[in-house]
Amino acid sequence: MSNVRTQIFDYLKTKINIDLNENDDIFELRLVNSLFYIQLINFLESSFSIKIENEDLDLNNFNTANNIANFVESKKA
Repeated sequence: MSNVRTQIFDYLKTKINIDLNENDDIFELRLVNSLFYIQLINFLESSFSIKIENEDLDLNNFNTANNIANFVESKKA
């Protein structure tokens, strides 16, 4: 697992506080809410030095640990 993926997975596990699979849809499972979504965006921008634009705010970019990591890796590329 890459450093990006490890950091994201650790952050989610800490915030959600359950045993989480990297493909679990955290919104569909109702593990998080809209406030968490904003906190997640802030975490990603500050931790990975990326800028998340309005057009990036597709829930599919942020609904699983795997999708979040793929999104961050694509923004950093």
